[in-house]
Amino acid sequence: MTALIIDDERLARKELDKLLGSYDEIEVIGEAVDADDALEKINLLNPDIIFLDIQMPGKTGFDLLESIERVPKVIFTTAYDEFALKAFDVNALDYLLKPIQPERLSESINKLVETEERKPTEANSVDSKLTIHDQVFVKDGDRCWFVKLSNIRLFESDGNYIKVYFDNFKPMIHKSLNALNERLDDRSFFRASRKHIINLSWVEGIEPWFNGGLMVQLKGGEKVEVSRRQAARFKEMMSL
Repeated sequence: MTALIIDDERLARKELDKLLGSYDEIEVIGEAVDADDALEKINLLNPDIIFLDIQMPGKTGFDLLESIERVPKVIFTTAYDEFALKAFDVNALDYLLKPIQPERLSESINKLVETEERKPTEANSVDSKLTIHDQVFVKDGDRCWFVKLSNIRLFESDGNYIKVYFDNFKPMIHKSLNALNERLDDRSFFRASRKHIINLSWVEGIEPWFNGGLMVQLKGGEKVEVSRRQAARFKEMMSL
């Protein structure tokens, strides 16, 4: 697995690089000194995992994650445990407090390896679509989440924002539904109407609706109307 170390402190980067040298599973392919440098290198190198500091000059680690479309796995390396734990509920792979202890790093690497072993194998899409197995970063105010697209059952347009439905959360992100639709793999996500994109794996029931449309029941309890224009294509996708 390839790794990028992101930290504004040179000594911290060098120390972590040295510690990671003990793991054959990890290949450090670069270092970044701030969020802008990191974004450029993530786009260029496409690392599997980033070791990310939170407090850096200029943009924070959170700002960086918000600007990445396809988020790699993330292990935080920070001196601010309270800051990280309050900002994230779950889903970051791990938090390593500085100075990093070899024992804690070993736990993180083991967790990373286990996660990779469970991940389904899938060829890279030539058009770089976000697949059902990708992880995205969702930020709404002070709340932040790492979410697998497989866990997001519904995207709902609300003005200039999109409401993202996963677990018991419905955060709002500033993005257009049209732009999001262009990035999602249409084998897994379906544009049901002008206002909704549904995750096909969350469909629980379908019934006829007015004017030739359909009403779809999702496993999360939501009901979404499929427009007449989209109904025929939806039936085709959901049939054997």
